[in-house]
Amino acid sequence: MKKLQVLAVALICFSGLIAQQSFKYVNESDGLKMETDYSSDDQEIRDILSFEGIDYMKLKFEDKGLKGKSYKLTVKEIWDGKVKSESTVFDSKKLGLPEFETLSEAELKFRLISKRTNDNKLKMTFKFPRFSITKQYDALKSDDYSLRNIAHESNLELKYNEEFYLFAYILPYEREDGSKSWCEVGTAGKDLENWGKRFGIKHYLLFEMKFE
Repeated sequence: MKKLQVLAVALICFSGLIAQQSFKYVNESDGLKMETDYSSDDQEIRDILSFEGIDYMKLKFEDKGLKGKSYKLTVKEIWDGKVKSESTVFDSKKLGLPEFETLSEAELKFRLISKRTNDNKLKMTFKFPRFSITKQYDALKSDDYSLRNIAHESNLELKYNEEFYLFAYILPYEREDGSKSWCEVGTAGKDLENWGKRFGIKHYLLFEMKFE
């Protein structure tokens, strides 16, 4: 497990490499197991994802305690080091369909597709087995945005009945020599809301998941 974690972190330290490589990363806490499958097993599809600047990942949560739980994802939009807004991406209890309010099985699976559009929006589509949700968020004119599974990179704890950080859509830390690093941000651990001040990042998104 430790070797797998080291390999995964080493790979995702480089922006764009996720779109060019396919690998899995697993972590577990509170009995809750999360598996992330980055990119695609098909080389031609990986080439297209990389060319189009698309981040793609598949997630699966597993645990017997998931059955009967609702699930919710929220996002904080952080500009110039301050949280400017917080909103709900999806809430299973408010989808309007009783069969989707809670999980009927001991797992939750979905795919995430995202990219920066030409009109400077971060477009994200969450595809579940029987429905999908698309959201757009304001962005800077930059090709440096990178979607990260921050729970993996910073080895954050997965929890029941309280929010935990899952994703971050970030710009890199720009060093004095002109080089850029996504890894220094993604592995920075806790105090995520102060990344803007700490690394001089003008804009990023933080996503929190909750099972209850």
